[in-house]
Order: sequence, then C-alpha cells, then structure tokens
Amino acid sequence: MFVDYNNLKNKIIGTSVSMPLSGTLSGHAAGELFDKHVYAEVKKQFPNKTFRQYEYLNNLFTKNLDAKGVEARNSLFNSPTVLFLLSRGKNATDKWSVENPFDEKQNDTADILVVENDKYEIIDIKTRNISKSAQPPNIISAYKLAQLCAKVIDNQDYSVLTINYFEIDWSLEGDKLICRDAHYSNLFRANPKNLYINWAAAMQIQFHVCDLDQTFQENMEQWAKLYLRHFVAQVKKRSDDMIKKFVKPFERYIN
Repeated sequence: MFVDYNNLKNKIIGTSVSMPLSGTLSGHAAGELFDKHVYAEVKKQFPNKTFRQYEYLNNLFTKNLDAKGVEARNSLFNSPTVLFLLSRGKNATDKWSVENPFDEKQNDTADILVVENDKYEIIDIKTRNISKSAQPPNIISAYKLAQLCAKVIDNQDYSVLTINYFEIDWSLEGDKLICRDAHYSNLFRANPKNLYINWAAAMQIQFHVCDLDQTFQENMEQWAKLYLRHFVAQVKKRSDDMIKKFVKPFERYIN
C-alpha cells in the first residue's frame, strides 16, 4: 500500500464538510462530499499519482493519442485484471477523444486511485451517519469479485493491485457534517469465507468497514481461491433454496 491510513485518519478526523445544498443526508449525498474531501487529502500526499478513476483513464488515453479504438486503448493496460476493473465499455472507449473525455460515473470501481510503477491502490470511500442505525452498505458485487479472482489466477496478477476501504463516521452539527471517527481495511486481509453476500441486494457483499476482520495472512493467490470456493458454495446453496421454495411446489402442475 502507498497510503499511510493511520496518518490519513489523523488528518480527516475532526474535519467537516458543508451540508449538501439539497439538505439531503442520504448515503450518496453525504458520501460524495467526504469522498472529494479524502481525495484532496490523498492528492496532497501523492500529487502526481492520485486520480479519480475517470481522470486516470483520460490521462492514460491522452498520453497515448496514437492508440485509437477499443483494442488499442485496452492494450495500454499492463494487466488484464486492472483492465477489467477500471475500463469503460467498448462503445465508450471507442468514442473517447480529447474533445469527448470520460466523466465520473457513480458505479466506478475506484473512488480514489493511487498509481505508481504499474501498481494500483484502489480506495473506496464509505460513510456512516452515527446518529442512526443502518444496515452495512453495499461494497462490491460478489459476482464481480469472483470474476476478478478468476482473472487474478488466470494471469497471475497477484501483486498488481490492492483494494482498500476508508469509512468516515460523521454526525450533523449545525450546517456541517463532522467526521467523528474513521476506519480503514484491506479487502484481501479479510477472511474470504466470512464475507456476507446479500442476494436480495443484487448479490452485493456488505459490511461496515469498522467491522471487517483483518485476520487473513496468506497470499493473494490463496485469497482468490478461497473466495471462489466461498462464492461457489454460496451460489449452490442459494440455487438449492430457490428450487426448493419456488420450483418444487409447482412442478406437479406442469408434469
């Protein structure tokens, strides 16, 4: 990891952002404000290496204007795994130009991206209003993570990237959102078999960053294989449950 998260915590705790003009304090509205706040702080540490995901893509393509079309632009990525996580769709990539650059998308994998020597540190910002109880947020699609793990194994991309989560616990004071506490965790230091998949929420893995265990000590290859074992077992169980509940009671009517 490039970022010193303990130092980042110290810089962020106690700071504030202004309440959104809309007055809405839902997750995304508050999250976006703190997201930009943390981004600015990380960029102070790594001014030429810190990007929003769309900024990185625009920068990469601008530096390589001779690369035209999807295949040429995709070949600029040093890793199939990084390509999978960071690239935009074929049509958007094909139509990219200096006059038609990428804009930020809410579903971008990385809120913040730190890149150095072909290594990628992905940082996803999560926020929590500590004055209210709420279920853990959506973190990443369990299916997307399974695809990622397969690519990591196929291409032996065991050290090209890391995925970290930085949680800001805030409360409202006047017209300010005050950061009361902050937490960080590394996805690949969590025990894969303990990751909770919420099938009712589009197969999203969910957790509060502050609650994520960091006990996994094996290497990335082992993490990827253990996660895929966990994912497949969960899918099979879900499939069996679906058939038992939604198929078996009605089969006699159609046989």
